[in-house]
Amino acid sequence: MFRPLWEVSENMLNGKTVLLGVSGGIAAYKSAELVRLLVGQGASVHVVMTASAQRFVTPLTFQTLSNNAVGTDMFGMEPDSRIGHIQKARIPDLVIVAPATANLMAKMAAGIADDYLTTILLATTAPVLVCPAMNVKMWEHPATRRNLKVLAELGYEIQQPGTGSLACQEEGAGRLAELDDIIESALRMLTPPSLAGRRVLVSAGPTWEYFDPVRFIGNPSSGKMGFALAKIAARRSARVHLVSGPCCLDGPAGVERICVTSAQEMRDVIFDLSPHLDAIVMAAAVSDYRPAERSPRKLKKKDAEAHTIVLEPNADILACLGKVKPSNQALVGFAAETENILENAKGKLVRKNLDFIVANDLAQEGCGFGHDTNQVSIIERNGAVTNLPPMTKEQVASEIWDRIERLIAGGKN
Repeated sequence: MFRPLWEVSENMLNGKTVLLGVSGGIAAYKSAELVRLLVGQGASVHVVMTASAQRFVTPLTFQTLSNNAVGTDMFGMEPDSRIGHIQKARIPDLVIVAPATANLMAKMAAGIADDYLTTILLATTAPVLVCPAMNVKMWEHPATRRNLKVLAELGYEIQQPGTGSLACQEEGAGRLAELDDIIESALRMLTPPSLAGRRVLVSAGPTWEYFDPVRFIGNPSSGKMGFALAKIAARRSARVHLVSGPCCLDGPAGVERICVTSAQEMRDVIFDLSPHLDAIVMAAAVSDYRPAERSPRKLKKKDAEAHTIVLEPNADILACLGKVKPSNQALVGFAAETENILENAKGKLVRKNLDFIVANDLAQEGCGFGHDTNQVSIIERNGAVTNLPPMTKEQVASEIWDRIERLIAGGKN
């Protein structure tokens, strides 16, 4: 029986301490949900609020969600001889400022420390993620642009705000970034940069092979496995090219997404990039065949009743890559099968000259197309087989990149 997602998901911030600084903007109400998400990922969260922030959300809300006392007063935190703001500045692995108002960013850029939060920001040695939120005119003001530049030069990480309807009834940039994007930035900042300096490519999703302007041959691939692979590689500081067939997923942060439709388009893009890559992971469900001819007009139903579509094979992208693969490049494929799983996967591994192949049984519950979870076997060139338990696709991606990193460390560099 396949376990539900909540049983296999990982607490990616286990053992990490996050200090969340909340300043006085209407987006402060979103920070309460951010605390809940961080705690849900296993983080110990300590909140520090400015006086203005307390006009929007009470400290009790954050205390309840974080299960930690909330810092509000630089002179009222520690009952003993310890210097409160210095102690608080030393505990986090990461500081997140969300929302960061224009006023707070101006103070940070100038090195002003006139309250509990700004004093901690000046005293901490932890990395700091700044998440601006303000009116669009304030965001576009030259003073704010100057302050952002100064903050970047000082080593702060800036989370770009979203664009859309603002609380002030105006439209434009200045919304607090989506919380999922903030969490992903936090994960990236806390993940060792084990792929720094590496350039990798991941293919994802289906390909569509049109036989008239509105109909095509395709498959139900959602792209989730490939997007998870791209996300984890970017989290490890690789330069990532994500070559994606048609799918509805948002591109992972920090990834160069190249959208294609057909197998031929995917092949052209990949082969253009392949000589410059340290690793290629082909997770896309590429169509094996395409129509030999494409009608320039929509085939009407009365025509289709007697219409035959002749198929011709697409080039096997993975096999072609295997023929020209340099010795210092890792090449990984997937085998989605419904029978003779290991036997078929081993055959592909040899024929296509792969370093290892990831096999999964499409007939198994919770596996394959469209699911957030998967259960795979990893088969290596030396014949070793690792059968992984049910995992999220991000966890599977982590296992794959762990092996690729070992390949690179073993001489593929």
